[in-house]
Order: sequence, then C-alpha cells, then structure tokens
Amino acid sequence: MQKKELEKWALKIRSESLKMIHLSTGGHPGGALSIADILAVLYFHQLRVDPQDPEWEKRDRCILSKGHGCAALYAALGLKGYFPREEFTRFRRLDGLLQGHPSVSIPGIDAPSGSLGMGLSQGLGMALGARARGLDFRTYVILGDGDMQEGSTWEALMAGGHHRLSGLCAILDANGLQADGAVRDTMDIEPIVTKLEAFGWQVLEIDGHSIEQIVQALERAGGCKDRPSFLVARSLKGKGVSYMENRPQWHGTVRLTEENLKQALSELWA
Repeated sequence: MQKKELEKWALKIRSESLKMIHLSTGGHPGGALSIADILAVLYFHQLRVDPQDPEWEKRDRCILSKGHGCAALYAALGLKGYFPREEFTRFRRLDGLLQGHPSVSIPGIDAPSGSLGMGLSQGLGMALGARARGLDFRTYVILGDGDMQEGSTWEALMAGGHHRLSGLCAILDANGLQADGAVRDTMDIEPIVTKLEAFGWQVLEIDGHSIEQIVQALERAGGCKDRPSFLVARSLKGKGVSYMENRPQWHGTVRLTEENLKQALSELWA
C-alpha cells in the first residue's frame, strides 16, 4: 500500500479514536494518537489477518500491551472490518462491545490487557507456541513507556533473547510521557537501545510517525532470522492535535468536550 494511503488510514484512526473518547466521556486520547501511525501500517500493510475469520490459526498476532490506548486499536479493527463501525458510538458502555481495555471477547483482540507489563510475556508465549507447532505466524506487541518500568517486561526480554524468537517483534511507543509527567522523572528507562541490545534483540530506532520508517523497520524485523526484533518508535503524545501534543494532562484525565473535538478534527484534516 502506498504511503499516502497509509497516512490517510492513520488520520482516520486518530479521528475515530477521538470521536469514541468524546462520546464515552472517558478514555486516553494522548496515547491513542501517538500509536495511530504504527497501527495504520500494521493493520493496512503488514499483518496477515482475515477480519472474516478472526480465529484463523495462521494469522499474525497483535497485542496492545498499553491497553489504555485501546480506542486507536478499536478504530483500526473497525475500519478493517472486524465489527460494525456503529460500535464506535458505544465505546466503554455496558451495552457495547468495546471495553475500556482490550478483551478477547472482541473480534480481532488476541490478548487482554490490564496492569502494564503483561503484553510482552503474552507475545512471548504465542511466539514459542508458533515455533512448537511449526506455524509461521508472527507476533507483534505494542508497548508503552510504562511497560518498560515493569519487571515482567524485562523477564520476557531476557527469555525472548535466550530463545532467539525471530517470530516476535516488539514496538515501543516511546512518547516520553505517562500519567504523572515525564518518564525520565518517574523512572527513567534510557538508554533503552543499549539495554535492549544487551538482552540479545535486534533493535531499530525509528520515527514513530514516519510511515516509511515504520514500514522499513517491520520489513527488517521480518528478515531477521536469528533473534527477536524491537522497534523503538520515538513518538509524540497527542500527535496531530496542537493542544494535546507533549502534554501529560491529555494522558487520560481530561474530558474531551465538543469544542475540543471540533478543534482536533479541524487540525487533523487541515
């Protein structure tokens, strides 16, 4: 798929995410906006999946470990055709399909999320399972900065490197912010590239908003046959909306008003 088409899908993911969060009066807009480009490339270019057969055994797996950014994942899944887009209007409602964190009851969701730090271990198990069963599907895990502050993530990194799981690819949405402020002030994870390389992973540092760099990095990950790959995607929290960009208060604590939404959509589609 061409770059411009993928950029348009990313815009649609951002727009639908914000509409969902606005209607639900709750959600996490900043982190949803920062992963839109990654999700656009995964779901509309990279992943081997079939929305008409979500349980297809040979499908690629994709796990959103930073589950609070699920509005963006739901937008990608709905746009891909996993479920009717009308579900967007029932985000986080008791009568709706789309919960406040990913659940395997939702078509297209391969693993649930909750406390940060679970996703990479889940992906590790899937990649090991693929190897044991002789299947060639790939497993992708999208992590947030907070995931990298959890001990279980580092256990999975150690195991992934030890087992040389070339079918496993982790992607860090490295936007540098979390709920209470800057990651470096809460618990600094840098120098993250050096640390990851020490655990035996192929590490690729990219611009998390460059469609070209994301595509190229995923291709390199797929071509690496002797170890797992980790993409450190440098991103901007609230990407595309001026009053949200790089502002921790938009992590998930501020209500998205009608005026907020109108301005955001105007800026995204300008």
